[in-house]
Amino acid sequence: MTLPLKLGVPKGSLQNATIALFKRSGWTINVNGRSYFPEINDDTIECAICRAQEMSRYVENGTLDAGLTGKDWIAENSSDIHVVEDLVYSKVSARPARWVLAVPYDSNIKTLEDLNGKKIATELVEYTRRFFTERNIDVQVEFSWGATEAKVVSGLADAIVEVTETGSTIKAHGLRIIYELMQTNTQLIANHTAWQDPAKREKIEQIALLLQGALRGEKLVGLKMNVSQQNLQKVVDLLPSLNAPTVSPLYQSDWFAVESVVDTKVVRDLIPGLLKAGAEGIIEYPLNKVV
Repeated sequence: MTLPLKLGVPKGSLQNATIALFKRSGWTINVNGRSYFPEINDDTIECAICRAQEMSRYVENGTLDAGLTGKDWIAENSSDIHVVEDLVYSKVSARPARWVLAVPYDSNIKTLEDLNGKKIATELVEYTRRFFTERNIDVQVEFSWGATEAKVVSGLADAIVEVTETGSTIKAHGLRIIYELMQTNTQLIANHTAWQDPAKREKIEQIALLLQGALRGEKLVGLKMNVSQQNLQKVVDLLPSLNAPTVSPLYQSDWFAVESVVDTKVVRDLIPGLLKAGAEGIIEYPLNKVV
């Protein structure tokens, strides 16, 4: 028996979102004060908190068996790890973040080639250098410790490479995006040695399954309603579902209970249509996980 599994939880902006995702998946992670080793309600897992930027290095060298970090930081560190699962979640939205090239709104830089001989500020230094080297564009890439948008506004750099989800912060600083370098999302990664260990691999696969189930459940809701026999077909025809809606007869009645799982995006338009089709007593409820 080689458990417990040493699991890395990303520190910083993703920490709260990650802990919330684990809670929906069935694991409660308690971060006490400044401790870098939070408690988890699973004796087969030991947690450690570290920066997402460093996670893939710690997983690669075996300090951690597995962890969660961004696809961007795996690329930045050129880490040799096993990617177990793509997990699209963030502190803002349920969509991948983007690393973009931005310049002042009034800059005469319009294309990548216009950056030849220019200075770029970014936290994603190595990836950015490789990106421009592969395109034979000579740029000077400098590391930015933060407030990267301010570097170009104050003239310390000609352009920035920065991560964004909505683009609103970049626009608010008077910048415009001229190119998207990559999309990134959170990934569950594993050390190659841990992945070859049967017990640890089973545990990592369990985590991947339930995290993905929690993310899927976040995008879906359940609907229950009562429908008379004469309106049943009209209501069923309106209902999208994973397979088909569940229809059960009500006791000593010509009415039916209808239940379905639908995408949250369609609910606000679907419910009025169901009412018009004859559904009654519609109940919408959240789903913790869909596996």
